[in-house]
Amino acid sequence: EGTVIGISETEVILDLGSYAEGIIKLEELSNDPGFSIKADVKLGETLSATVIREDDGQGNILLSRKRADDILAWDKLKDDMESRKILRIKVSQAVNAGVVTYVHGVRAFIPASQLSTSYVEDLDAWIGKELDVIIINVSAEDKKLVLSAKEVERDRELMDKQSKISRLQTGLVTTGVVEKITPYGAFVNIGEGLSGLVHISQICGKRIKSPNEVIKEGETVTVKIMDIKDGKISLSMKAVEEKEEVIEEVEEAPSSYSTGGEATTGLAALLKNIKL
Repeated sequence: EGTVIGISETEVILDLGSYAEGIIKLEELSNDPGFSIKADVKLGETLSATVIREDDGQGNILLSRKRADDILAWDKLKDDMESRKILRIKVSQAVNAGVVTYVHGVRAFIPASQLSTSYVEDLDAWIGKELDVIIINVSAEDKKLVLSAKEVERDRELMDKQSKISRLQTGLVTTGVVEKITPYGAFVNIGEGLSGLVHISQICGKRIKSPNEVIKEGETVTVKIMDIKDGKISLSMKAVEEKEEVIEEVEEAPSSYSTGGEATTGLAALLKNIKL
């Protein structure tokens, strides 16, 4: 390891902490064809390199960062995969069935199916884009490194959905659009990308054989949130009372929304489990 003390158009100079300095020529700096010695190397940063020759005729030690990456990177890449570390990368080029980038100096492949949760058609449009990715396959023996931006995107969408669900409150009455009807009930989109199930027994007060007898897909209905469990939202149409307040947008519901029952955050409720 050495500290960068000089940068030119053709080489980087490292302070190795000894009487000699280390020189990394441009061709030994990176495997990435998009690498820029001026943009990607900073004064004061620490680089790892392999000794090529101990004396270049001028008392300097010739080094290779590329060869060091080949040795050190794979262990780090395995650790990054096991910890599901999110890496920021820049797409270098489009190839057959995917795109190529570089991580720790190692060439990596992102299949088209792992670029996004949406369908990817034009791979050339992704060249130069910066993406957050995780490693899904790493093999030093086969020199194989596969990344996924789709997994990161999906995890973030799930976290966002869970955050929205956590803000919902049972008893809240809102409107939604029937997006799917099944033999056992109907799924209603209540906004914010959230959908809940109205079981057939909760559609109306009378016994019906099919939800289609009462509602149709695309219809706007008024529903009450009855239960929220394991990320699933249970709704009811028949539980909605005539004079109940309807919250049109679930994200605008006040945090202190109440169904009319007794408040549970009074002083007595807060102190009832405390032993003095």
